[in-house]
Amino acid sequence: MSDREDAASSRFMCSVSERACFEAGIKMATIYHQFVGTPFCARNVADLERTIAECIRVQPYVEDAKVKIRGNTGNKEDQYSYTSLTGDMIDAVVTIVMDGTRVVAEMRFDRELDYPLMFVSSVEKI
Repeated sequence: MSDREDAASSRFMCSVSERACFEAGIKMATIYHQFVGTPFCARNVADLERTIAECIRVQPYVEDAKVKIRGNTGNKEDQYSYTSLTGDMIDAVVTIVMDGTRVVAEMRFDRELDYPLMFVSSVEKI
């Protein structure tokens, strides 16, 4: 571990699994709060999915990030035609690896709750 990592780790008064879950939550919040409202259309939806995932991948402890945008992606019929990204359009999976622990967190629109739910789907020792 580097001095910088040792210094960061010393500030957490929780288990490695709890910290990995915390890190996953930060990444989920970034996806939602940084990108909701982003304008896009059908022709660049794949670019937006890739951009969001790549922005998450550069953050600490991220092993993988996948983003899928669902729903009406809009057709670019003229210069005024586009869609703004909303939370209910985002499906995301982020995998965090930290000190022998892997956490997978997901974001999906939950129809029963009528809410874009973020949750931890697995925690495992590796």
